[in-house]
Amino acid sequence: MEKGSVLLLGATGLLGRNVLNLLLERGIQVRAVVRSSLPLEGLDVVKGSVLDKATLLKAADGCSAILNCAGTTDMTLPREKDFLPMNRDLPALLCEVAQEKDIPVLIHVSTANTIAYGTAEHPSDESAPIGPLYSRSPYAVSKKAGEAVLEAFAKAHPEKRVVVVNPGFLVGPFDAKPSSGQLLLAGWRKPLMVVPRGGKSFLHVRDAATALVNALEKGEGRYLLTGEMLLLKDFYALQAQVCGYKQRIITLPDGLVHAVGWLGDLLMKLGIKVSFYSHNLNQLLVQEWYNCSRARVELDYPQTPVSEAIADFFRWWELR
Repeated sequence: MEKGSVLLLGATGLLGRNVLNLLLERGIQVRAVVRSSLPLEGLDVVKGSVLDKATLLKAADGCSAILNCAGTTDMTLPREKDFLPMNRDLPALLCEVAQEKDIPVLIHVSTANTIAYGTAEHPSDESAPIGPLYSRSPYAVSKKAGEAVLEAFAKAHPEKRVVVVNPGFLVGPFDAKPSSGQLLLAGWRKPLMVVPRGGKSFLHVRDAATALVNALEKGEGRYLLTGEMLLLKDFYALQAQVCGYKQRIITLPDGLVHAVGWLGDLLMKLGIKVSFYSHNLNQLLVQEWYNCSRARVELDYPQTPVSEAIADFFRWWELR
């Protein structure tokens, strides 16, 4: 990659902030598009909307790469069109900006949800299509649409190096909203925790940030950034062990999970935003097994223990 600033979008989110910190640690010049100030030494800030092309073109001046961590992830949004501006239209804008400003590297963050999960015996890899469960998810479908835009751009412009990463469930510090941190806080020091029977592929957000920053110099195409598949009950047991408290964990019967989902569906129809409607809860009844060996080889993607990710989240949360 030729020397120049990296244009970073989504710098205030969980992954984006960790990417920003790592870029600055490595002495890489960063320009970020944000709506408000972000006072960090070595950071060049352009205020404005990431969906405004004029702002993006201004910010892209002199940049040698675009790294997009921005996206809409709000699981209370019921319709695909609510996700499309950030998850499909922004990648399309960035393709235009990369072409008009002659930027050779474009890196985009999608989600593992656009790749069908496998089994413990046969974990899936980047070649798998979107699965039937997530093909009904407004979020995942919007992310898949963004990937399609980038795939078409890469095919039409072989002189560009386009990288799409598909992270699993990110855990770690600088989760200001919080986003994934909501799952950790839901079980924090509770004497009793009830959970669905499924599991997620958990990874330290710093590992994903490392792979993304490494992608500035290497890699092309699509990469799963996933980690350790843990059942939710095992994740909360690990959290209790790491944080030093006792907790009884009960796995809910599927029928009860479905009943809660139907209640959520009803509330959504009444115009009340909730995250526990059927589709979201159905995702918590499956186990998501992935093979991320391609990223380990080509992007030097590390694999930090999930216990360290949990500890780092709570250490930061208590000091924020």
